Amino acid sequence: MSNKKRLFGTFGVRRTANDVLTPEFASRLAACYGSQIQGTVAVGGDTRTSTPMLKEAVKAGLLSSGCDVVDLGILPTPGVQFAVRKYYDGGVMITASHNPPMYNGIKFLDEDGIGIAEDMELAIEKLYFDEEPVRVEYSKIGQIYHNDKIIEEYIDEAISKVDAEAIRNANLKVVVDCGSGAGCFTAPYLIRKLGCELTTLHCQADGFFPGRDPEPIEENLSDLINVVKELDADIGFAHDGDADRTICIDENGNFVLGDKTFTLVEKQMLKENNGGTIVTTVATSQAIYDVADEYNGTVIATAVGDLLVARKLKDENGLFGGEENGGLIFPDFVYGRDAVMTVAKILEILAKEKKTLSELVSELPVYYAKKMKTECPDDEKEFVMSSIAGEIQDTTDFKLDLTDGVKILKEDGWVIIRPSGTEPIFRCFAESDSQQKADEMTEWGIGLIEKYKK
Repeated sequence: MSNKKRLFGTFGVRRTANDVLTPEFASRLAACYGSQIQGTVAVGGDTRTSTPMLKEAVKAGLLSSGCDVVDLGILPTPGVQFAVRKYYDGGVMITASHNPPMYNGIKFLDEDGIGIAEDMELAIEKLYFDEEPVRVEYSKIGQIYHNDKIIEEYIDEAISKVDAEAIRNANLKVVVDCGSGAGCFTAPYLIRKLGCELTTLHCQADGFFPGRDPEPIEENLSDLINVVKELDADIGFAHDGDADRTICIDENGNFVLGDKTFTLVEKQMLKENNGGTIVTTVATSQAIYDVADEYNGTVIATAVGDLLVARKLKDENGLFGGEENGGLIFPDFVYGRDAVMTVAKILEILAKEKKTLSELVSELPVYYAKKMKTECPDDEKEFVMSSIAGEIQDTTDFKLDLTDGVKILKEDGWVIIRPSGTEPIFRCFAESDSQQKADEMTEWGIGLIEKYKK
């Protein structure tokens, strides 16, 4: 079987809704997945306008393959992952995460609530394109059930894993911006249950995302930044469309990079557990390694993709993991990036350390980062990467890491050049000991891409 995937990206299948991602497409794809699972499958969705249509099509495909379906409603991706790990044989989430509103996607989960492995993706694609999914006779068509209690259970279990009393006693003032996404159904309730004084922004579910773009990058969070400053809040939280990522704004209104949040939580987890295995990607900050060295941790780096991190955490019995985009993974709770647990843990750190977020961040190792992206057609990506790797090997002494894309390690930092799994772009990300060097290295990386693309 060819190992070249025809549909799946880094996690699931993502396309423009009702253009490529039609009900027929979704139903057939779900039937192919159901043919592999042959069990009870939980289905959830985000707040996009196309989600109800696609969700019904997915349910129909699953039922036709003989699976029973449990509809969990509208909730974050990690809420579905939590449910599957506890109760079901598989799961499907309808979401395009941080993408603009015209997109949607289908994420498939295994029985542990982890995104399905590549061999299953390839088997599903083979059924989809070359064969036929299982279609059971009328008497064996699956049943539909509903579980509307899962969100509350998910929130309560996250609370049980932190010192809720300490958080309640800290009287924290919190602003949360759910960007009209699935986090509207979890974040405000979690934060209120933890006794914080809460102000909500963009917490009405709306698939047109009227308040802001669903990606929680700094330029989209000006409302949150202003409200945190205006209210003298202790912290602001922002989520993406399916609430698996969390970005923090400190008490001064400063945007905190995702890898700083990761490092902060990593430090706390290692201290509480006297060390442990941390799993991250090759695109994450050197600070993760520095903190691990200091607190008896070991770091394992994977290719970019949260389900690769999640799978490695399971295989290695890891303590904690995540990515530099604000996606943190707590493997004893959910095998995937999880905003509910991230918010609870960060509130616990603020409460127990009795320091402001800016003070806590200032105590972490300091590196400077810069991210850029540039367009590149999908069919040119392989050529661009091999050309860049060849040039670096032939003309420099820099070390190369080809785990994912091309990572070039220099004396004073590193730059990674990697193609997006979901869009016709390259991302370039550099880190160094000064902002100027990080900026220059990123520009250099973008220059290398431009040089080799047609």
